[in-house]
Amino acid sequence: MQYALLIFEDETALREDRGRAWEEILAAHQAFAGELASKGILKGGAGLKTSDTATTARKSSGQYALHDGPYAEAREQLGGFYIVEAASLDEALALAKRVPLAGDGSVEVRPLIDED
Repeated sequence: MQYALLIFEDETALREDRGRAWEEILAAHQAFAGELASKGILKGGAGLKTSDTATTARKSSGQYALHDGPYAEAREQLGGFYIVEAASLDEALALAKRVPLAGDGSVEVRPLIDED
């Protein structure tokens, strides 16, 4: 089964310090992704630019409205994701606990819809 590991963090820390902390977290993600790829577990993923670059299309009563940034205000923003192959939810959760985080944050684990 494939799972999405959705990374939520307070992006202000990374926005304010694009120096050593940024380089360290990027290196940690490269190492983690490299390990998963070498084991055939990694199926995809990407980091996302900060939420101030986002635009949300919100549908209400059949009409769309565009909003700058994410629609919901939250301390933690979606910063990136991995798509992994895991034999079970427990295995996916174990991988989620290893996802590098710049500080406090969370990794939401969600199974992908299997259309077969």
